[in-house]
Amino acid sequence: MNTEVLSAQDPLALPRALEILQLGGLVAFPTDTVYGVGALAFDGAAVESIYAAKDRPVEKAIPVLIGDVDDLAKVTAEVPEIALKLAARFWPGPLTLVMPKHPELPEAVSAVPTVGVRIPDHPVARALLRLAGPMAVTSANLSGQPSPSTAEEVFAQLGGRIALILDGGKTPGGGPSTVVDCNGVEPQVLRAGPIPKSEILAVSGQKL
Repeated sequence: MNTEVLSAQDPLALPRALEILQLGGLVAFPTDTVYGVGALAFDGAAVESIYAAKDRPVEKAIPVLIGDVDDLAKVTAEVPEIALKLAARFWPGPLTLVMPKHPELPEAVSAVPTVGVRIPDHPVARALLRLAGPMAVTSANLSGQPSPSTAEEVFAQLGGRIALILDGGKTPGGGPSTVVDCNGVEPQVLRAGPIPKSEILAVSGQKL
């Protein structure tokens, strides 16, 4: 497979990315942490191809990225009140909220009844997501290898395995997002990240 690389500033870049996604292809693009690689969230075969491209274990669920809070209803069966509070405070940003999965989301996204959802704080990512709709996205690296912060690093690992890389310059890098389970009475931090537990609990009204 020939992997195209287009500047995210190229006026043809986003239309080309949408064309590839609608044909079931994979696109890598910058986010507010690292570069991600994704497919349309409701295209099960395309989501499955993410696992193959990354040599990723199939039992690991893939988060869904959306462009706006209004898209939550498309990917979740219901939105818990605490999730709305946390989204209002921390989105767009490095916070993944785990909520009940929409029944139409393919099993390739998540084989369990929940799904992790996030709005990234990056103009290229949000522009693509607003154009394409919800996408299943994970870091654009081979499984177990360093997460890339440049388009060149993506190409070094996934060149020949994905259809397109949108080059949006260097990303901030750093660790992955904080993950919070919003399905219980109280929010549970499943993975520590840039947003500390104390701030999560402050929004929810809970104490440390």
